[in-house]
Parts: sequence; structure tokens; C-alpha cells
Amino acid sequence: MEKGLKVVTNNRRARYNYHIEETMETGIVLQGTEVKSLRLGKVNIQESFARIKDGEAFLHGMHISPYEQGNRFNHDPLRVRKLLLHKREINKLMGKIRDKGYTLVPLRLYFKGGKCKVELALARGKQLHDKRETAARRDAAKRVERAIKERF
Repeated sequence: MEKGLKVVTNNRRARYNYHIEETMETGIVLQGTEVKSLRLGKVNIQESFARIKDGEAFLHGMHISPYEQGNRFNHDPLRVRKLLLHKREINKLMGKIRDKGYTLVPLRLYFKGGKCKVELALARGKQLHDKRETAARRDAAKRVERAIKERF
């Protein structure tokens, strides 16, 4: 883990449902009470995904719970949030998404140097047999690890 990195949440389901091809760090535009809720860890990115529209990247489906002391300054929990990427990164992603059938999925949300960042993955969906293979590989690794522990 990098120094000064505080992970808020991980999207474990993404690694199960998708083949991860490439990852990148992006910034995210947030409102005031959203940052406070994130620092408390009240966020869910399991069902979220990113889309590119009009040359800008947006994160859909991320749920940030309203801040308890925020009263009237609270935000819509499911609002669409803008991702901060350079134009050449957006163009590169747009080409891959359009041509090769990839999708953009957030893997984790973290604070780095006081700024909120999203680790965004360029991913391709897994088929059912791929998911079974992943589960079987994980079970085999657990059995091997358990056998090693029993032996020593």
C-alpha cells in the first residue's frame, strides 16, 4: 500500500464479474457533504460504472449516503458524478469502449494526499464458465494454503 493512501472502499465484485485489462487513477468531482460521508466510509460502488458522454467521463450508480449532520446541504445519494481525466485519456478509452466491447468499472475509492481518487478499470465481462473457473481456482488455492498450515 502506498504511503498516504487511505482506501475507503473496494469493489470486489468487479474482479469476479470482469476481466480487468487496464487500470487508471482518476479524480472525482464531489460536493461538500459527500466528502464527509466518504471519510466515514458510507459509500457503495458495487453497482457503479462509468460512461463517456460529450468528451467527458461520468460515474453512474455510486451511492454516497447523506451526511448525518448535513441537514439541508445534503446531496442526492445517486447523482451522476464527473470524473477528472485528460482529453487524451478520454479519447483512448472512448476508442476501446466503442471498438472492442470494453466497459469502465471502478475498482476502489481512496484518499491520496487529501484528494479523493477512483481507480477505474477498463474491463471485459466474464462468461459464466469463466466465473466458475475463477471460483474453482480460488478454492484450490485455499485448500493448498490450508494443507500447508496443517503441515507446519
